[in-house]
Amino acid sequence: MAGPVLSIRNLSVEIPTRHGIVKPVDGVSYDIAPGEILGIVGESGAGKSMAGNAVIGLLSPPAHIASGEIWLNGERIDQLTGEAMRRLRGKHIGMVFQDPLTSLNPLLRIGDQLVETMRTHIDISQSEAEKRAIAALDEVGIPGAAERVDSYPHEFSGGMRQRVVIALALCAEPSLIIADEPTTALDVSVQAQIIALLRRLCRERGTAVMLITHDMGVIAEATDRVGVMYAGRLAEIGPVESVLTHPRHPYTHGLMASTPLASAGKDRLHQIPGAMPRLDAVPDGCAFHPRCPYAADRCRVEPRPRVEDDAAACWFPLVQEAVS
Repeated sequence: MAGPVLSIRNLSVEIPTRHGIVKPVDGVSYDIAPGEILGIVGESGAGKSMAGNAVIGLLSPPAHIASGEIWLNGERIDQLTGEAMRRLRGKHIGMVFQDPLTSLNPLLRIGDQLVETMRTHIDISQSEAEKRAIAALDEVGIPGAAERVDSYPHEFSGGMRQRVVIALALCAEPSLIIADEPTTALDVSVQAQIIALLRRLCRERGTAVMLITHDMGVIAEATDRVGVMYAGRLAEIGPVESVLTHPRHPYTHGLMASTPLASAGKDRLHQIPGAMPRLDAVPDGCAFHPRCPYAADRCRVEPRPRVEDDAAACWFPLVQEAVS
C-alpha cells in the first residue's frame, strides 16, 4: 500500500505578540493518502488556513513553524526555505485560493499564465506548453478552450475563473492540492460544479487534496475524511460519514446540530453558546470546556488528548450519539 502524500506530525505555528506568544496551530497531526480529499473545517480563527499556509510555505512573518514535521511523498519539507520551497510550489503542491482574482495576474492572458507555470516546473517547449494549456482548460470544463486561452481574467465569470485557478494549480501535475475556501464566493449551483470537478480530477489523477472550509455542506459533498479544528487543535478526525452522523466531540456535535438539515422541523437553529477564545486567552484544560455542556473538572485542568487517525480529542466522547 502506498504511503501518504502528505504527513503532518505535531505541527505547531507560533506568532510572537506584545502580549506573548500565540499558537494558531498547536500540535496538529494528520495524513492525506493519494486520491483522498481531507476536509479541514472549523470556525474563523480555528487555524485551518494557517495549517495550509504552513504546508505550502506561505506563512507571513512573524508567524513561523515552531515545532513538528511536514512530510511530502516521504521527504521532509518544513525546513525548506527560499528557492527550494519555491520550486516545490506548483510542481509538487498546487494552491487554490478563495478569491481567484488573487491568484491570477490581471495583466496577463490566461494561457500565458498557464504556460509560464508549466515551463517553470516542467522541461517542455513553448509549443508543447501552449498545447497543454488548452488541454488543461478543456479538462476543467472551460467552453471553447482554444479561443478562451487568450482571454484575460476579467473576461471570465467567477465560476469560470475558479476553474482556471484549478487548471493553474493542476497544470504541473502536483501530488497535493491545498484548496482554501475554493467555493465560498460562488453561488450554490456553481459551487456544486466546482466540488464535482475537484472530486473527478482527484480520482482520475490520484491527487491528494486538503480542502479547507467552514461549510459543513461542502464537507459532506466533497470529502472522504474530515478534521474538525478548534482553537488551533484538532477536536476530531475520521471518515466523513461517521464524523457527521455520529460525532464524538461535543464541538462537532454542536456544529452539526447547528446546520439547517439537522434542525429541520424545529423553530430555531441550535446554537453553541459563547464564542471561540482569542488565541491570547485560550483557557486551561480543553479549550472548548467553557462552551461544553458535558464539561467536568478534568476538562478544566487537563489539556485534551491530541488526536491522529480516527479519534476525538475529548475526555468524555459522545459514544454513538447521533446528531438530532
